Amino acid sequence: MGANARPSGVRSGGGWGAVGPWTSYGAVQQSLLSLAFHFLLLVAPGARAAGYETCPMVQPDMLNVHLVAHTHDDVGWLKTVDQYFYGIYNGIQHAGVQYILDSVISSLLAEPTRRFIYVEIAFFSRWWHQQTNATQEVVRDLVRQGRLEFANGGWVMNDEAATHYGAIIDQMTLGLRFLEDTFGNDGRPRVAWHIDPFGHSREQASLFAQMGFDGFFFGRLDYQDKWVRKEKLEMEQVWRASTSLKPPAADLFTSVLPNMYNPPENLCWDVVCADKPVVEDPRSPEYNAKELVDYFLQIATAQGRHYRTNHTVMTMGSDFQYENANMWFKNLDKLIRLVNAQQANGSRVNVLYSTPACYLWELNKANLTWMVKQDDFFPYADGPHKFWTGFFSSRPALKRYERLSYNFLQVCNQLEALVGPAANVGPYGSGDSAPLNEAMAVLQHHDAVSGTSQQHVADDYARQLAAGWPPCEVLLSNALARLSGSKEEFTFCRNLNISVCPFSQTAESFQVTIYNPLGRKVDWMVRLPVSQHLFLVKDPSGTVVPSDVVRMPSSDIQELLFSASVPALGFSIYSVTQVPGQSPQAHTSQLRSQKPSSRILTIQNEHIRARFDPDTGFLVELENLDQGLLLPVRQAFYWYNASTGNNLSTQVSGAYIFRPNRQKPLLMSHWAQTRLVKTALVQEVHQNFSAWCSQVVRLYPGQRHLELEWTVGPIPVGDSWGKEIISRFDTALETKGLFFTDSNGREILERRRDYRPTWELNQTEPVAGNYYPVNSRIYITDGNMQLTVLTDRSQGGSSLSDGSIELMVHRRLLRDDGRGVGEALLENGSGSWVRGRHLVLLDTARTAAVRHRLQAEKELLAPQVVLAPGSGVPYHLGVAPRTQFSGLQRELPPNVHLLTLARWGQKMLLLRLEHQFAVGEDMVGNLSSPVTLDLRDLFSAFTITDLKETTLAANQLRASASRLQWTPNTGPTPKPSPSRLDPASITLQPMEIRTFLASVQWKEDD
Repeated sequence: MGANARPSGVRSGGGWGAVGPWTSYGAVQQSLLSLAFHFLLLVAPGARAAGYETCPMVQPDMLNVHLVAHTHDDVGWLKTVDQYFYGIYNGIQHAGVQYILDSVISSLLAEPTRRFIYVEIAFFSRWWHQQTNATQEVVRDLVRQGRLEFANGGWVMNDEAATHYGAIIDQMTLGLRFLEDTFGNDGRPRVAWHIDPFGHSREQASLFAQMGFDGFFFGRLDYQDKWVRKEKLEMEQVWRASTSLKPPAADLFTSVLPNMYNPPENLCWDVVCADKPVVEDPRSPEYNAKELVDYFLQIATAQGRHYRTNHTVMTMGSDFQYENANMWFKNLDKLIRLVNAQQANGSRVNVLYSTPACYLWELNKANLTWMVKQDDFFPYADGPHKFWTGFFSSRPALKRYERLSYNFLQVCNQLEALVGPAANVGPYGSGDSAPLNEAMAVLQHHDAVSGTSQQHVADDYARQLAAGWPPCEVLLSNALARLSGSKEEFTFCRNLNISVCPFSQTAESFQVTIYNPLGRKVDWMVRLPVSQHLFLVKDPSGTVVPSDVVRMPSSDIQELLFSASVPALGFSIYSVTQVPGQSPQAHTSQLRSQKPSSRILTIQNEHIRARFDPDTGFLVELENLDQGLLLPVRQAFYWYNASTGNNLSTQVSGAYIFRPNRQKPLLMSHWAQTRLVKTALVQEVHQNFSAWCSQVVRLYPGQRHLELEWTVGPIPVGDSWGKEIISRFDTALETKGLFFTDSNGREILERRRDYRPTWELNQTEPVAGNYYPVNSRIYITDGNMQLTVLTDRSQGGSSLSDGSIELMVHRRLLRDDGRGVGEALLENGSGSWVRGRHLVLLDTARTAAVRHRLQAEKELLAPQVVLAPGSGVPYHLGVAPRTQFSGLQRELPPNVHLLTLARWGQKMLLLRLEHQFAVGEDMVGNLSSPVTLDLRDLFSAFTITDLKETTLAANQLRASASRLQWTPNTGPTPKPSPSRLDPASITLQPMEIRTFLASVQWKEDD
């Protein structure tokens, strides 16, 4: 995204949905090779090992200005990934990443003091595969010498608000693995570099620390926060990013860049800039060298006053800059020479080409004590009335598609790991997890899942995801056939959320394979659209199980319901057969008119009762029958009228910015037309609020939460009013201005209305200024009772009055908010009509965490349903098929989450195990205690022959990994003691993730 609040800035991007060898491309090979020879004669001897050893010399008694030459290459924004890479449609935005990398390499070879950093591996890897071997060797040399340095190193620079921690880890692992495979330790980034994301999450910092980064640099900071930090000299500090992990495990040195990520004013020397170059010929009428040097000395000194050491950093570059790198470097060469020449006249300023890592190294050597931060950097505002809290909810259909794809990718990865090579090549063709893995990595970019790209780019993100699914479907087919022993014609129904599946709706009999990606058994209610008949359902042992056929109100669609029990990391196969000549007794729904009879409208199971107002049709009461809790709670839909600017500010609501034109939202409807469905397997209240807003409130037997399935859109804007739709829950709980939200789906942060923990807030937007990202859950509590709402995608949420929770489910806007995207968030296509779910839990405060932690895990990694006719042939002749399988010899304990199980090489797997409870969360049982596992015989499909523990992104062995040590003002932190790895005794502390590379031997079929 554009660095200058996007009025004229550029924010773009790249990343690939496809995989495979790239065609050879060598536009600059000749010049590179001739320059390489010249360059090798100039290199200082001994400058070999990349890392801090290759950093430039500084002047200890001067102000050292570290110039960081960089380009910020969005992996999609105003143009698609491919358009940015190839430099297509430069009329939209002048940007061509392939030319940037060509040009930078040539310029680095021309002068040995020059340095450059690169970030987005989605682009770099594509460029790399198009180079000749000779060029690749030249680039390897530059990396070895520390002159081409990688910062961050993820496939993309991910968003921090709308991303789930599992997907963040996956995309970082993909990028860092490319660097490790290509450059070895020389290419390993030492610093995290998030210069453009719109606010910063605490979990992101924790993950970076666990990946082994020494420091973290970012650009965007709330304007009030930045002013206070500059005054207090707190632009740099130690971020303590976990309340559970023992310091310094999640401590990360964090530096706020002085000028976001732009060059200082008047010092931009790129083809897209209009600043004057350095003219040092005094005879020229354009001579400006003395003026520029004086100006530079002035701004460097002023900037240095806000930082604590005699080092300061300047970002020399911006969006898609350095396409003609010579322009930049030629002027920077002159600037450095001219400014440093002033030292002979008494100047105490020293300028040098540097990198973020080399700047960090100098800060570390200063050996200072640093302030500690423990909250996060949300929400972000770049001025009064300008809160970037709209993107928390923008493009909700894309946000859901991304989350669904994460679910499917984990299933794909697991089956590839459980089956081995037979999953990749089998009776259904070549199966591959890589295309979906790369597409998912691209979706984490800060203009992708955030919903802040142009519409055609959002369409292309969805295209990349869609292209990633079929190779995984082939892989699943190969794997399921191998594991079940039967080759079936597998069918994947992708439209079950709208009750469409042609196969189940026409077949007289079929089988249903349900795969469970969790480490524990699950019971799952299967819902499939079927023809108008009765059906008999049998479980894996051939026993008939209860089933129901339910007709959907206001449609002809019928759905078959049955409860399936599925083992840990495994599958169960159920058979479905039509009963001849019988139609189902239509479970007729009862229509409630505008004025229903006054009799009470309720649904309930053995755990929960929900009551609805008979006059309005709204939910009004929730009861936890197990714990004897009764909470009046009114749920309804409202909408904010989007601001188009007023006398306080011209700021409008848009893709990034949320700004309602008044504090009080408008009620969608004062009553809902209701229909009641009650069968032995489900109870539902269907609420219709308007032509474009409806909801089903649902309870299954045994379920300990209330499910609210909402459908919103297309939002009408014919009245010229942009609308932002919320679902709001109002209770009488005394919450004292407090509410709680998750950080990227992991740890929980306390939020307080109209308050920031580290500065005195001047609140200019009482609604938008209290919105926070909700990745998976939001809750309120009075200390005794807790109301939690789980989401199925990232949304913006808040508690704007005591006892209230609101979540934004959809938004459609008519104006661009002036941050560079240049387009209103209209979503006229398939993204205009959105369906989603909120799961509502009522518990005591002491038991709530156990419920919401385990339910959120089930929501994220739901079972995968695969259909087949059931007339397959044996995979191996003479071997009976099996109808049930578990990849585990024993279930994982409830507090352990299998975060990753994926192929890593020919005979190697990547394994991540996570403790999913925080310290003190489980106040009744022992789920917040450390837990120990024996991995030796845990898996049934393979034997682990060797185990190595790595850092979180699997690019360093844990035993040899080390990080720079910092001294926080809370006192020294102990050095972590390396423990001997014993596969028989793997202990996880609360919120700890442990990552392993396992050499395995797959077991032959029984």
